[in-house]
Amino acid sequence: MIFRETVPAKVVRIAFLAVWLVVSLFPLYWITVTSFKAPGDIFAQPLTYWPRAATLENYVGLFAQSDFGVYVWNSLLVSTVAALTATVISIFSGYVLARFQFRGKGVLLAAFFVTQMVPAFIALGPLYLMMTRLELVDTRLGLVLVYIGICIPFCTVMLRGFFANVPDALEEAAMIDGCSRTGALFRVIVPVMMPGIVASFIFNFVNCWNELFLSVTLMNSDENLTLPTAINGFISSFNVEWGPMAAAAVLTVVPTMLLFAFASRWIVQGLTAGAVKG
Repeated sequence: MIFRETVPAKVVRIAFLAVWLVVSLFPLYWITVTSFKAPGDIFAQPLTYWPRAATLENYVGLFAQSDFGVYVWNSLLVSTVAALTATVISIFSGYVLARFQFRGKGVLLAAFFVTQMVPAFIALGPLYLMMTRLELVDTRLGLVLVYIGICIPFCTVMLRGFFANVPDALEEAAMIDGCSRTGALFRVIVPVMMPGIVASFIFNFVNCWNELFLSVTLMNSDENLTLPTAINGFISSFNVEWGPMAAAAVLTVVPTMLLFAFASRWIVQGLTAGAVKG
């Protein structure tokens, strides 16, 4: 039986999606508009939805009065290294969980799922104590290691699903032709799974790029701050610097938007790779 959408139903669906789109995009629009307003116009009455006189004062002051370039570099370095390392490790762990049977496999998978449901602040005390004893507090290396540990469980489960949907016959044929198991993995399976791997890397990168709670806790010195921590610094006990904070938020969102724009094809292919068996 073929379901045909009626005209009223189509109108309702389009109207609902239009309202949802406006509600979703309005916060981003408002932050962008605020970043181009002069400090005196942000809360001027009557409230305007467009700058009376657009200015780059907030952006200029952002770089002139703070080490914003350093914050961008720290976030880019930490997020890229952590996401790339976690993705590479998860390729091996996801492959093992998809292709081999061993004692404790079900428990290990359950543990990976459980870690996604446990709030980070529960492990903050032991984590901070461990990082202190390792002398990794307030270091980019320490933050990278923490992010890697956070990303691996999610990425492993995600890539395991992709490996499970790749036919065993592909690597078996490669091994018959003389490839080792590792050679078959990287020469045959990984190229087939590249959309899923790219999608996993992007999700890891965005999670690390936007993470605030752990970076605020583990980072103290100004030269090691990441972007979310630096933006959080615009909020003090008695004042909120709305203009610079809005400008910083816009500059923080732009890289992830560009990343999703250029890699959208890979993300869609990766997320739909497991929809069809084989």
